[in-house]
Amino acid sequence: MRATIIHAPGDIRLEDRPRPEVTRPTDAVVRVVAACVCGSDLWPYRNADEVPEPRPIGHEVVGVVEDVGSEVRSFAPGDFVIVPFCHSDNSCPHCRAGVHSACVNGGMTAGGQAEYALVTQAEGSLVRTDGVPDPALVPSLLALSDVLPTGWHAAVCARVRPGSTVAVVGDGAVGLCGVLAARELGAERIIALSRHAPRQALAREFGATDVVPERGKEATAAVRELTDGVGADAVLECVGNGPAMRTAFSVARPGAMVGFVGVPHDVAPPMGKMFGHNVGLAGGMAPVRRYLPELLERVLDGTIDPGRVFDLELPLDDVAEAYRAMDERRAIKVLLRP
Repeated sequence: MRATIIHAPGDIRLEDRPRPEVTRPTDAVVRVVAACVCGSDLWPYRNADEVPEPRPIGHEVVGVVEDVGSEVRSFAPGDFVIVPFCHSDNSCPHCRAGVHSACVNGGMTAGGQAEYALVTQAEGSLVRTDGVPDPALVPSLLALSDVLPTGWHAAVCARVRPGSTVAVVGDGAVGLCGVLAARELGAERIIALSRHAPRQALAREFGATDVVPERGKEATAAVRELTDGVGADAVLECVGNGPAMRTAFSVARPGAMVGFVGVPHDVAPPMGKMFGHNVGLAGGMAPVRRYLPELLERVLDGTIDPGRVFDLELPLDDVAEAYRAMDERRAIKVLLRP
């Protein structure tokens, strides 16, 4: 099969690799209908994460079940499924507590930018649609494999409440989905920090009431001015680097919560401010399976359309261009069709 391999920073290649097979009773093999490039895939592409040897890449997938192991009883070949990027058995103590991303039998989709993908805990992870979906729905269903639940997780961890003021740091697909989540959870005012016009426009369509294009201290001052000097009740940190985290805490009011979902790189929470202003920090890897049933229902009934974060679609053959487009911020998020 064709699969995307990262060889080194900036070096993405499509190569022939063996098709995954069911080797354990909990496995399933899914034929990929749509995949995409994630912002976290850009960390190794930009040399922020090491690439010690060539490896498959990509973790967001929707597709059709091809084969299942003996313990996978709820799914069969031909089922169209959403594959959470983090696999879980949905039954261990951590899953029962809603932290599916810490499942004791968990795993991850590895090599999802390919023609086939392996799911290691298929029974507990997969979510089936009712038949083959309308092609127009596929982008939003793909968003359910990672970016929408991740943005939702940021909003939940930040304790977004009806009537609250929310600031969203980061205007990538996760940040934009965080805007959408804040709106759905009842926020009255949503301040999106973004300096890119297409992302600003989509943020407003997703529910942002205000856009702050500044960075650093200027962004803090702008948010303070918008909130009469108070700051935001909840802050979503959807980037994962030091400047974003500093901005998140600088715009948080005393007693606020910061929900962080960006993969952390060189991040040090300001413990003094957290202590002195009673600002909390919660978040981490999104437990996708926890949120999927509710979010799928919202997609299917037309309440939300998260697939709009995909502003470029390319064939899998052009995966290297997909990475370039996102790295150069010519695209918010690229959908790939094998």
